[in-house]
Amino acid sequence: MDRLRAVVTGASSGIGAATVRGLVAAGWEVVAVARREDRLAALAEETGAEPFVADVTDDASVAALASHLAATGGVHALVNNAGGAKGLASVEDSDLADWSWMFEVNVLGLKRVTSALLPLLRRGATERGVADLVNVTSIAGHTAYAGGGGYNAAKFAAHAVTEVLRLELNGEPIRVVEVAPGMVRTDEFALVRFGGDRERADAVYEGVPEPLVAEDIAGVIVDAIAKPRHVDLDLVIVKPVAQAAPYRLAKGPLVVKDGPGA
Repeated sequence: MDRLRAVVTGASSGIGAATVRGLVAAGWEVVAVARREDRLAALAEETGAEPFVADVTDDASVAALASHLAATGGVHALVNNAGGAKGLASVEDSDLADWSWMFEVNVLGLKRVTSALLPLLRRGATERGVADLVNVTSIAGHTAYAGGGGYNAAKFAAHAVTEVLRLELNGEPIRVVEVAPGMVRTDEFALVRFGGDRERADAVYEGVPEPLVAEDIAGVIVDAIAKPRHVDLDLVIVKPVAQAAPYRLAKGPLVVKDGPGA
């Protein structure tokens, strides 16, 4: 068998780019998939990953990706990372176009890529003894919060799709892994959510001691697919210590409280 090959969507920045770096460092051959050719080219030059420009919201684009992968070897792991949030308005006041975008990217994009690449994952499982389907969701897909209506709905749906996949693929040597990050400070997530408003994006993390970074989540993904083939990390929720819930964040230094026996 040639080197193990992984496909990572949403690879041009943040968790996706960090996952590409982590997998390459772990010895994987990686196909980095995203819309932005310039960013993919830079990542490919840095890591040696193979860039492939594709839009997970476009049928023809994903079909072209699947055809390319089928012609050039198997796929042993798929990381569905492409996604994002737009807006923080109430259900009543939020923009329906933002909801549509979030559902298209976070849910239909995941479904589209998974459907296209599952036959290749089956081939990869035959070669390796196991294949991995990793869906990067969010704690927003497990706990609702005010202002999160559209993003909550999309990520709850992505979580549901992941659970259904686990049932439907039961009996096959394919591990279905969900990694649900909490607050992760990346270069673009909050910036996209707030329409490019840098001041508002930066304020999200202000005063929060040590929010997660993209490499923290990438490390969890790389570890999950490196486990012995009988071990499946079904769901991994990863939050910074300062975050108890999407709506509950400690600000300032973390300190031990005085109490009995202190």
